[in-house]
Amino acid sequence: MYKTKSIIITALTLIFLTTTVNVYAGPKNTRGGSGSLSATEIDSLQFMREEEKLARDVYLTLYDVWNVEIFNNIASSEQQHMDAIKSLLDKYDLDDPITDVNSIGNFDNSALGDLYVELVARGEGSAIEALWVGGYIEELDMRDIQNAIDEANHADIINVYENLLKGSRNHLRAFVGKIEDEGDVYKAQELTQDEVDVILNSPVERGRN
Repeated sequence: MYKTKSIIITALTLIFLTTTVNVYAGPKNTRGGSGSLSATEIDSLQFMREEEKLARDVYLTLYDVWNVEIFNNIASSEQQHMDAIKSLLDKYDLDDPITDVNSIGNFDNSALGDLYVELVARGEGSAIEALWVGGYIEELDMRDIQNAIDEANHADIINVYENLLKGSRNHLRAFVGKIEDEGDVYKAQELTQDEVDVILNSPVERGRN
């Protein structure tokens, strides 16, 4: 069992409130817009933009249901993740799949829309189940971000993704800390147990890449 203490959760909360993802993607692309990106890179950027919105929207909704501050804090971090991806979409003159950034639960990608409904319904079952939903979302994010990194060829895109990955690892640590404070033992939901164990047994990550 991971012996995460409440003081660590407080420290994590302060980190979320005082650090930001490096959203600067470099100078505006001047080499033909999105032509310098592969189709896979374009698809990944547009998907990740909405997947970060999924995390934000679920956390904001569950905060309204349970009034547990961790959801509000991490939702703010997810907004920064959304902004980081938007900076890349702008740089490469790509369409933003989000037509209304302030909307909650609306997605161009229908699979993400369905997942939003499913995760909110699960999280409404109990406050502890809502925390498990948070853990699931962060594991899902990490899997998809790592896949995007593996398929990316541009250093600026990889740099932003690596910062998002760091944030997701910290978010997972925070959710697991709250879960274990409630007496539950966290088990991997999307990553392997070994991958989760490595994250949870390593210290909180600070600063930017």
